[in-house]
Parts: sequence; C-alpha cells; structure tokens
Amino acid sequence: MRVSLQCHMNVHNNQEVHVVLGNEACDLDSMVSALALAFFLAKTSAESKAAFIPVLNIPRSDFPLRTESTFLLREQGIPENSLVFRDEIDLVALHKAGLLSLTLVDHHVLPSRDAVLEEAVVEVLDHRPLERERGPPCKVTAELVGSCATLVTERILQGPAQVLDRKTAALLHGKRTSTIVLDCVNMAPEAGKVTPKDDHYASLLESQFPDLSSRNAIFEALQKAKFDVSGLTTDQMLRKDLKALSGKRASIAISAIYVNLPVFLDRHGLEEELHSFCQQEGYDLLVAMTISFNESNEPFRQIAVYSTRTDLREAVCQALERSTDPSLHLSPLESRYSTLRAYHQGTVTASRKKVLPILKGFLKDWDKMEAKGAEGRRPEADGGAPKDPPKPHRLGDDLVDDDTVLPPTPMNSLVDECPLDRGLPKLSSEALFERFDRLTATRAIPEESSEKK
Repeated sequence: MRVSLQCHMNVHNNQEVHVVLGNEACDLDSMVSALALAFFLAKTSAESKAAFIPVLNIPRSDFPLRTESTFLLREQGIPENSLVFRDEIDLVALHKAGLLSLTLVDHHVLPSRDAVLEEAVVEVLDHRPLERERGPPCKVTAELVGSCATLVTERILQGPAQVLDRKTAALLHGKRTSTIVLDCVNMAPEAGKVTPKDDHYASLLESQFPDLSSRNAIFEALQKAKFDVSGLTTDQMLRKDLKALSGKRASIAISAIYVNLPVFLDRHGLEEELHSFCQQEGYDLLVAMTISFNESNEPFRQIAVYSTRTDLREAVCQALERSTDPSLHLSPLESRYSTLRAYHQGTVTASRKKVLPILKGFLKDWDKMEAKGAEGRRPEADGGAPKDPPKPHRLGDDLVDDDTVLPPTPMNSLVDECPLDRGLPKLSSEALFERFDRLTATRAIPEESSEKK
C-alpha cells in the first residue's frame, strides 16, 4: 500500500487535504474502510493536488478500548503512532482555509457540531439507508450490505488493474483478520447480516490472494480479540461499545457487552458500578446487550435493563417485551438486583440496530406523556427533537450490529458530540504529516520485500 510522497509535499506547501473519515464509533469496519480507501485514492489520483489522509474519528485515548482494531494493526505491522485521530487534526480550520475535502465511510450524516463541514463532503460510502439526500457534486454509494468494507473492496476492484495489493487485501480480508468476515458474523445466515455481495467480494479477495487465511481462522482470531475484555473495568466494558439516545425526559445508554450476561452480572460490586457509570455520565437508564457463542459457535443474545428509577425501568422493559417490530421473544433470567431486569433474547437476528428504534419510539412516547399530562396511557409518537445526552460516549459500534436491513439511524445521528470538544488538536502540521509518512513507510517495506522475492 505504497503512496506517492508527492501528496505529502503538496500538503507541506499549503495545498489541499482530502480526509477519509470513518464514523464516530471507529469500529473495525470503519477503521479498515478509511485506511484502505485513503490509500486507494492516493494511488489512483496522481493528478490531484490533495494529500489523502485516513482519520480515525475518535480521540486517541479511546483507541485501546477497540481491542479488535488494535489486534488488526499489530497483525499487519502498522504502528499505532502512525495513525491520525480526530482530536489531533483540526478539520474546521482546514475547511475555513479552503484546503479540506471529505469522504465519509461507514456513515453519511455528520453530527450537528460538525455541520460546518457538510459543504466539504465530496463522497460517501455507507451500508445504511440514507437518512438525507446529497446532491451533485457529492458522489454517494449506499447499499444495504453487511459491511462497508465490501463497498470499499468493490470500489478498489473497479479501479485500475493491480491497484489492490497484498497488503490492502490483508487489511480488507485479513491475514488472520478480516472486517468483512467478522462484521457478517462469519458469513452465517442465521445472524441476519450476510448478503450475496459480501460473500462475493470476500471470495474475490481469496481468489486473488490464495494465501489469505481461511474464513473460520479469521473469524476465530478476530472474535477472540473483540471479546477479549480481560483487564477492563466495568466502566470500560460499558464504554467499549456504547451508543446513546436522549429525549426530553430521559437519556438511555445502550452498551454491547462481550461476555455472557450471567458472568457480567456476577462481577463484584456491579450494582454500585452501574450506578456510578449512569450518574457520572448523566444516563437515566442503561440497556446492556450481550452476544456470546455456544459450543457450536452459534450466536445467542441476552439483555439487561438497569435503572434506579422504577417507573422508567419497568416502562422500558414493557416496551421491549411487547415489541412486535421486531419481536424479541424475551424470557426472564434471574437477577439478584432490584434495579436490574435480565432476559434471554430468543430472536438472535435482532441486534442492537434493530432494538434502537424500539427505544427511540419509547422516548418519543415518554416525552408525549409529559406533554399531555397523561402518565398512565401510551400516547402517539411525537416528532420533537431530543436533547443531547450529557457526556455521551461513542467508543464502539457493535461489529455484529450492522444488519442487512437497518433502520435509518446511523451511529453518528444518535448522539451529537465531537471529539474536538475535548480541546484543540495537539499535533503540529509538521508532526501530522511526519506521522503519515511513517504510516506510508510501514506499508511500503513489506511490499518492497515481496517484490524482491
């Protein structure tokens, strides 16, 4: 994945910068899509004056929680200090200087605090339904596939011959790692995610590079890395893969937990830690959704609902139990805590992305109850805009969440926060491009070695 150094020279001379920006969850799919597409654009845009830079859309301090992503980088020999994170580059300043172009991958809606950057968006690749239309000259590729990496692979293979090198393919499919395979739960139809297109492009990568690891080996390696929460505190486990929703009366956190629910509930001091987490972050209720695998490597799901507010907890539980679109087929599990209710989820295909609309609808109804002064009856849904939840985190995006059929609620539209809120970037322009030069060198060394062979 060698990139011409001319792109760096142009930036040093105050020329244009083309940033490929993943979503604010910075999940494995988003990270790989940004890295692969940025290198592809750099290799096929010789006439462009822009430098193509992949930017991971989280603060650097949050990256260690992305265990499967850090594992991928280690496997491919990419040093973490060669990456550029959102809190290290001032996109707004670049845009105001007239130097910024943006390509969005794995999302298509910028949060409200990034609204000033909308006019810089020149291209979108996403595997979710479009929540908003973008007219020319913005190029939009949106298709309901299991992984955005599938669309990036398609884009690269439609480009000039020989552009897809071994290193790029290793990122997309995996040398013991693969975002396409994991994001579609090992291509298992019962998980409700894989599409023929995902399978097609995974097969094309394998045919062009026969020495790639088998899908089962890739899946097992990445699954182990993603589910490795050893050493994480309860707070870190909750933040590792977190989304948030907020209405006028309540704010809800939805965390993906990568252990069996009974194991999680057996953690020492759990109730106090859940209370501390919600109180510190300003959440009124927490929904913890777990996904685990049995001895036959088949996925199963469980749900826990925690809140010190009895009325809110019981109302949310009723909304989940009574849901028919989708029906979750919940059956109660034992819980030692009066503030927490636990369930086994019979519908394994109902991932967090399918549960989010249930909770969004609940919050609208909950707000309407206050407006009508009718606490005891369920009102019609209201279209009022929710408030921003206090200090929301978006550190993860459940890789087994991005379903083939998704509601129009991309991750970054659920919570409005920008990593730049934590302060201005700490990198100078010289340090930024020196870092990207190191990333380029990392890609070039293995490729040169392969050429010598």
